[in-house]
Amino acid sequence: MNASEKAIQRVAVVGSGYMGGGIAQVLALAGRDVVLGDVDGERAAQARERLVTQASRFEEDGLFRAGAAEEIAARLSSAESVEAAVEGADYVTEAVFERRDVKAEALSRISAAAPADAVIGSNTSAIPIAELAQSVVGPERFLGVHWMNPAPFIPGVELIPHPGTVEWAVSSSEALIREAGKQPGQVADSPGFVANRLQFALFKEAVRMVEEGLATPAQIDTVVSNAFGFRLALFGPFAIADMAGLDVYDMSYASLEAEYGERFTSPQMLHSMVEKGRLGLKSGGGFLDIPADEAPDLVAYRDKAYAALSALRSELGPAPAL
Repeated sequence: MNASEKAIQRVAVVGSGYMGGGIAQVLALAGRDVVLGDVDGERAAQARERLVTQASRFEEDGLFRAGAAEEIAARLSSAESVEAAVEGADYVTEAVFERRDVKAEALSRISAAAPADAVIGSNTSAIPIAELAQSVVGPERFLGVHWMNPAPFIPGVELIPHPGTVEWAVSSSEALIREAGKQPGQVADSPGFVANRLQFALFKEAVRMVEEGLATPAQIDTVVSNAFGFRLALFGPFAIADMAGLDVYDMSYASLEAEYGERFTSPQMLHSMVEKGRLGLKSGGGFLDIPADEAPDLVAYRDKAYAALSALRSELGPAPAL
């Protein structure tokens, strides 16, 4: 363990619904003792029973490793109150309903009852962490730890410190997330952070297309999941742009701007890079600065990965009811 990290063994999850429950399962499988807290002891106890039963089903379906349900049952417990859940905790995940007043009240109770050096992470999807920190006793140990839905199966977790968060709270959270088999990514504190700011921007444009009569929701989903959304399963937007060619992107923005106006103006950073001859993979420089001599290996990996993903989708078949 790094000297700047806090040893985390006992974990509390406050809010035992769909997200909190999934987080609890993951952390229990990471070898942590996890205590569930909710509005009352009965709801927390019911959640524990549900999560153990669900883990058994996941294990039978091959989604959890052999023995997972037994391990979760042994490590997962419930408490009679929020205060009892966080007593003695090294780390607390707040996963209550996504409403400012509800989260503020929960964080106030959590931080008042938890040990003074317990790291507290909020699973908020979009509320600025600095705003929530105002409700926390000892806000220096507080940060955003945004898990994706469903938590047991999505690898990415956003870490969002606010200006007053101390380094050991961040490093301890990152170490815990990695030990749980997830991929943490630290981002700045702003509404929506990275994942939801991008996701909601896409969704708004998709709804606009439906409103304009350009395509139905089902048609848009088909295009996205089988085109650029397919690529996003393996690469982020900057890697995809670098591989496609930044000059292609810049020219495409010009066409889009001519039709839709300034909301599709080419980003200044992109336009400047193209003017300087930084075109992505084809020129040996782009957003990710991938060396030209490494381009063939990346392209080969990309093609192999896309073929493997296509084969997996064929094996799984179409999603039910879609």
